[in-house]
Amino acid sequence: MHREINGKNHEIIKTYLDRYGVKFGIYKDNTFDERIFPFDMIPRVIEEEEYKILEKGLIQRVKALNAFLNDIYSTQQIVKDGIIPEEFITSSSGYFPQLCGVKPVKGIYAHISGIDLVQGKDSKWYVLEDNIRVPSGASYSVVARNITRMAAPEIFKDIPIRENRHYPQMLKEMMDSVNTGGINVILTPGRSNAAFFEHAFLAEKSGAKLVFPSELEVDGEGVYFRHFSGEKIRVGAIYRRISDEFLDPLAFNPHSLLGVPNLMSAYHKGEVAIVNAVGNGVADDKGIYYFVPKMVEYYLGEEPILENAPTYLPYFEKDMQYTLENIDKLVIKDVAEAGGYGVLFGRDLSLEKREALIESIKKEPRRFISQEIIDFKELEIISDTKTSRKADFRAYVVMGAEEIHVWPSGLTRYTTRTDTFIVNSSQGGGFKDTWIIDSQK
Repeated sequence: MHREINGKNHEIIKTYLDRYGVKFGIYKDNTFDERIFPFDMIPRVIEEEEYKILEKGLIQRVKALNAFLNDIYSTQQIVKDGIIPEEFITSSSGYFPQLCGVKPVKGIYAHISGIDLVQGKDSKWYVLEDNIRVPSGASYSVVARNITRMAAPEIFKDIPIRENRHYPQMLKEMMDSVNTGGINVILTPGRSNAAFFEHAFLAEKSGAKLVFPSELEVDGEGVYFRHFSGEKIRVGAIYRRISDEFLDPLAFNPHSLLGVPNLMSAYHKGEVAIVNAVGNGVADDKGIYYFVPKMVEYYLGEEPILENAPTYLPYFEKDMQYTLENIDKLVIKDVAEAGGYGVLFGRDLSLEKREALIESIKKEPRRFISQEIIDFKELEIISDTKTSRKADFRAYVVMGAEEIHVWPSGLTRYTTRTDTFIVNSSQGGGFKDTWIIDSQK
């Protein structure tokens, strides 16, 4: 499989990545550092039969999450039936009670879901997180595949790999299916955003217009793009790459310079589709993650195909006791954090820091979850020599008005360090392409 993958190929690909500006920004010590996103050309390979199981499980999970969001912003039946404590909804930073009764176009909240999984050394897959606010990363795998084809076309001659370059078309078709009448736009906060490369790439490849907040305005009940010529063009769907709280200064953070005034008014009236829907953050709260298998059973009447990592909620007395007694062999996560932040391995903490963490858990049990540490697989990478690193897998599920699809690829992220399990791009991790082998070819 990897007979043609060598150091020379790798150097050619690095040159292409630099030429095309495939970058990801990292904030560290109050400094923004935009760098070439580290890429390793040895792919993660998933065989077709294994992928089919993942595909079914991912579709099932996203359907349940979308049903949950429709419920929680309407009757909240899942709370009334005692499946999820009300406090877990109302205390979530991603929950906006002012959106109750506001239905997104076609009832779709989770248009684009990035589901993070790891594969244990026993080959079993576990879901670590559900990202359905503004998940990023798909474009990097598309670009990596294109560049690898240019640098080493011989690799693809005899290997039946599922095509992945149609992701922008999937995005376009999904946006078209919820468009209320007008153009599709990708709303970026600007050049200094960590994933600006992706915003520009997806706009170009999907045919959507890349717009900045100052270029949109709400006129009457509709949203319009102000062309430099002075013409105003109606907008029917907005793929926003801006967090909820900054979207509209009149509805959320009044100090936001990234928002579009009165955007939420147009959204409330169904005049524009927002991708992903506003208020989705409640569903990828790490505390809510604990309940997703129960959502699958509750909303779909099915057994979950994919398992969560073994997770405990200190909110419950039994789980609190287990967490405190076993903190040295658990990973503790702050439910409001993302991007690899707020993740603490009990075994790595000094006695003083461990005691401080225990006090924080006791004081704010809703703020934390604990999980068993999954010794997940390492994948081979090319460094100075071939070596191995811990790697996860972000799968992308795209839900339109008529269809839901799992993209037959994904973003495999690996840690560039030997002393950590954290693979997030924001923590300096690298990425790989993911090959789904097509057994029909």
